[in-house]
Amino acid sequence: MISSFKAIIKNKDIRNRILFTLFAFLVYRLGSAITVPDVNTTDLVAGLEDNSLFAMLNLLGGGGLEQFSIFALGVTPYITASIIIQLLSMDVIPPLSELAKSGAKGRKQLDKYTRYLAVIFGFVQSFSLVYGFSSTYTGLIEGGATMSKILYIATIFTAGTMFLVWIGDQISTKGIGNGISMVIMAGIVGRLPRQFSSAWTSLIGEDPTGQGIGLFIGYIVVYLIIIVFVTLINTAERRIPIQYTSSSISLSKQSKSNYLPLKLNSASVIPVIFASSLMMAPLQIASFFASNKVTSVMTDWLGMRTWYSLVIYVLLILFFTFFYTKMQVNPEKIAENLGKSGAYIPSVRPGKETENYVNRVLSRLTTLGSVALALVAVLPHLMPLIWSEMNTSMALGGTGMIIVVGVAIETVRQIQGLITQKSYKNYFEDE
Repeated sequence: MISSFKAIIKNKDIRNRILFTLFAFLVYRLGSAITVPDVNTTDLVAGLEDNSLFAMLNLLGGGGLEQFSIFALGVTPYITASIIIQLLSMDVIPPLSELAKSGAKGRKQLDKYTRYLAVIFGFVQSFSLVYGFSSTYTGLIEGGATMSKILYIATIFTAGTMFLVWIGDQISTKGIGNGISMVIMAGIVGRLPRQFSSAWTSLIGEDPTGQGIGLFIGYIVVYLIIIVFVTLINTAERRIPIQYTSSSISLSKQSKSNYLPLKLNSASVIPVIFASSLMMAPLQIASFFASNKVTSVMTDWLGMRTWYSLVIYVLLILFFTFFYTKMQVNPEKIAENLGKSGAYIPSVRPGKETENYVNRVLSRLTTLGSVALALVAVLPHLMPLIWSEMNTSMALGGTGMIIVVGVAIETVRQIQGLITQKSYKNYFEDE
């Protein structure tokens, strides 16, 4: 650990990349504090804390939604567009599939389509949110909610989203980690002080007692345990041993790296985003209409504030985890690639039997991974139902923690890779 830190300090390239990333975070956090003109967010802050779905959208936006800042939506529209383009390019729309298989030029074109779609999603989502919130909170827009003001604010939100996408591109090129993921992580981490402050106020208050301090310490311990659990979910994998028929490989000492890794959670946080988006969409549409019995029933069943709405949420996460994993990991393709490279799984015949074996292992892993993912994702919505006096801002677990842990792991790996690359470069220069 200490040696890695010293290597980072000595390596000018890594040091400059980290400083650039921190500067980008500063720009993001400053933008998240700039509220759009003619808006009063007093009632909105309290309302978002009582709405689990919009609270999650606020979390992904780094708290910008409750401030109605220029970065209110974060990069959520871009993520949604990216997932949809990725799914459509998996043999769903042939032209997109061809672009996905045509190398760097095709990926560049797909990225362009993703950005166009992100602008459309961003504007539609911005318009619906501003219209819905202005109808619910009549004092949100000063001077009244006219169509011109709603379109004006929606345009600012969309422009802010695309500016954040540009910042993400700059981080990917000149900084550390995947830019879009780092932007999301920065927003979530930026809200941690408020979460711990809420926990301190709720558990200890102005008159500290031994019991209150003990509860706060217990809260911190449980928080750390959940981080460890999420880390295990993100890093756990089943390593299926493989052997090669090539004489040059079989005669040599068997390498420890001769295995086929299958992750416990191949879908990452995408099933949670899919599930929450699917539950949020009808509520956003309902916000265009006056409150009635139908909208009340929709809120009960999709608002994640009742036990049966949480059951729907969990089932959607389980479904999308299996769906996305099957889209990402193709056992038939794996069996085909193993056959082409002269590799096989010991005690398993090549071809169809290998495909069935990989499919069985993948299904078992996905079952465990989906249950673990659903447990962490539903925890912050479940805790207020169990403990009614609990402040929603101090809820444990959730989408934010999954994202932060996953991005942190990938960023550490990239830094270690840059350190190793520099070490090899110095070695060959000395030679």
